[in-house]
Amino acid sequence: MAILVATVAQFIFGAIWYTPIFGKAWAKINSYDELSPEQQDQMKKGMAPLFVTQFVVTLILTTVYSMFRDNLPGSWNPYGIAFFLWLGFIVPAQIGSTIWSRNKEGMVIKKIMIMAGAGLGNILIIAAIFNWLS
Repeated sequence: MAILVATVAQFIFGAIWYTPIFGKAWAKINSYDELSPEQQDQMKKGMAPLFVTQFVVTLILTTVYSMFRDNLPGSWNPYGIAFFLWLGFIVPAQIGSTIWSRNKEGMVIKKIMIMAGAGLGNILIIAAIFNWLS
């Protein structure tokens, strides 16, 4: 139950993070702001498979957190587990995927910060929900 609740909560957090909080910056970083309204509409039509994929990988992240939490000594703080998973796995993966992808000039650090911030928010949400439902 905690895995499903945490996964849905992360989706809600992501919608807030990437729309009202960093939506304009994210659109500029990824050149979405340069698309015509028709191109934006076309992009939106093809997003369902992307949301399904994101849900699955979010479910995997939450399940792996659960596995770490359940198999570490009880003295480990759930937020400490979250922090080290973020620092050791999420941040390096996001930096690697960002520096090796096509980026707008001067936007690499901003993109990494937005993505790493979202990753930290997600993993802390997982820890909070597991802590709350345990």
